[in-house]
Amino acid sequence: MAITAKTPWAGSLGDIPLSIDYFNGTMFEAVQSIAQQYPNNVAFDFMGKSTTYKKLVEEVEICAKALRTIGVREGDRVTIAMPNCPQAVYLFYAVNLVGAIASMIHPLSAEKEIEFYLNDSGSVTAITLDQFYHKFERVRQNTKVVNIIIASIKDALSPSIKAGYMLTSGRKIEKIPDDAPVIRWDEFLRMRKHCFYKYKVQRRAEDPAVILYSGGTTGTSKGIVLTNRNFNALGQQVIATNPIFRPGDKMLAAMPVFHGFGLGVCIHTMLSQGGRCILVPRFTPKSYAKDLIKNRCNFIAGVPTLYEALLRLPNMEGADLSCLKGVFSGGDSLSIELKKKLDKFLYDHNARIQVREGYGTTETVTACCLTPSHMAKEGSIGLPFPDTYIKIVKPDTDEEVPYGEEGEILLAGPTVMKEYMNHPAETAQTLREHADGLTWVYTGDLGSMDAEGFVYFKGRAKRMIITSGYNVYPAQIENILDAHDLVQMSCVIGVRDDYKMQKVKAFVKLAAGAEPTEENKQILLEHCRKHVAKYAMPYDIEFRDELPKTLVGKVAYRVLEEEEQAKTEQPAQV
Repeated sequence: MAITAKTPWAGSLGDIPLSIDYFNGTMFEAVQSIAQQYPNNVAFDFMGKSTTYKKLVEEVEICAKALRTIGVREGDRVTIAMPNCPQAVYLFYAVNLVGAIASMIHPLSAEKEIEFYLNDSGSVTAITLDQFYHKFERVRQNTKVVNIIIASIKDALSPSIKAGYMLTSGRKIEKIPDDAPVIRWDEFLRMRKHCFYKYKVQRRAEDPAVILYSGGTTGTSKGIVLTNRNFNALGQQVIATNPIFRPGDKMLAAMPVFHGFGLGVCIHTMLSQGGRCILVPRFTPKSYAKDLIKNRCNFIAGVPTLYEALLRLPNMEGADLSCLKGVFSGGDSLSIELKKKLDKFLYDHNARIQVREGYGTTETVTACCLTPSHMAKEGSIGLPFPDTYIKIVKPDTDEEVPYGEEGEILLAGPTVMKEYMNHPAETAQTLREHADGLTWVYTGDLGSMDAEGFVYFKGRAKRMIITSGYNVYPAQIENILDAHDLVQMSCVIGVRDDYKMQKVKAFVKLAAGAEPTEENKQILLEHCRKHVAKYAMPYDIEFRDELPKTLVGKVAYRVLEEEEQAKTEQPAQV
């Protein structure tokens, strides 16, 4: 019996197609096409300064000519280590225009991480901000990088904002020596004058275009190679599943450009479909709320920890959120309780929508599954995008399980990655062609599907705790803890145990006003006993002022696991 689900969007929403006629070109060509339709529409805003689509394309072509002048050629890898700022957008599409491949990394990465990324991608050129120059310079001699281009936030600001920036944040940036072996932004732009022709390289939709690195929380970071078609298909799928979208609608682009969620949904989807990005270079929940209200954004996307913090901000009191057309949560599991709180928050602030949970992996750029606006099911991550297939199999097999039964989530569709760079064995393990002729991504995630095709995420297979022979899924216990009024956020891990193999431990950040007392610990343990099987009960709850986060804002459970492992490996004190 075939249990594979294909999206019933068309049957349920009428105007959403089952299948899409995808743009057959590069990412830059997709944006250029939109610029030809809406040249005077604003493509993005940055710290109060607006840039039209016409200006965007002009700046991309200037940067492309400059890249060619410094020797970047078709197929070269170029590392972009930038926050969400205009230069990052220009360079991303310029790299695409000259036929090179953009390797997107976090500018706050440690020196050794930067060295790894540069060497793993084989980058010949790197672009970063002045404040990160010294990290790059210290590892440069260990890489193949020829040119480092240094930009500055001040270069993208209006004169009035620039003056304030230089008196505040700009003063804190360590000065770059005058004789530093770098190309400064203004100098880089002037280099375009030396490129007269052949800076545009003909590339195909299926050619590699972007390298995104897996978060590294589950092991060694791997470069995920994605194509032009992967990104362009994502953009069309996102818009197809949001028929309320109109050209000119604003997306708050706070999720980072080096991550599939930020780059794929918040930036490229908007710019390839006529939207307007509000670029946020560095955000806190407070600044996020301020940008949302000030810019009257229509769409926002974020991880659950961001939304959880948003609920507690005093500057959101009385805010009018009637402008919102879509609120999307992804990147981590959204607990049922947090969704209820967020939906009530939206209702209380005049929004006529509810949060829509999605699901995806970097191996498919980002989202490939989304809750429809009109037919959410409690605990579900929604339906596959048009042209995307999801099936649930017995882990590491191609044997599908019946509806409602738990198994491994497999994905197939136009956003599936090309490969793991330099990792053929892992690629073969993750990408497998089945008898149906489709190439499936083995996600390692656990879930189930109901008879209507709705998918339910159960947890990461690698996060599964095995205690006394029983399988325990941390996300389920976290949902229970998060539902208690004493808890702001929790994380559950497995701790090594000689008798049980692993035992369950919970880490809790308490809600505002709650004290880390033994009494409160016992209250939470008693709460768990009411909802958790005996074998899955946490043996301990540790209170923390803050829980560690990954670079993209998820709770870094791996950090907690490593801390506990270190404790067990310490020699006993005499």
